[in-house]
Amino acid sequence: MSQTSEPPLKKGNSQYTFNLILAAVAGLVGCLTLIIVIAALIIGLWLDKQLNSRPTFTILLMVGSIPVTLITMFLVVKAATSRIKPSMKNNQDQTREEADRGQTS
Repeated sequence: MSQTSEPPLKKGNSQYTFNLILAAVAGLVGCLTLIIVIAALIIGLWLDKQLNSRPTFTILLMVGSIPVTLITMFLVVKAATSRIKPSMKNNQDQTREEADRGQTS
């Protein structure tokens, strides 16, 4: 078996930080998806009970929650990546500058 020579991820490492950010964004998207689906279910059941149309509104809102969830996921990930990219670029530039200084010394 061959082992890669990549250093282990440690606190303070930019890759470790990036992975934590990605995990947080994935968790946020998962929670938002769950909230949207549960809200559609509860509202659909409530409307069906109020209007005596048992499965109609529940099914419509559950199916309608799919595009709402996809759009919400897209917007959250887009906003998160727009915030991540500048800071990751600054970290990479800083790391390169430090490496360049180390080579010229």
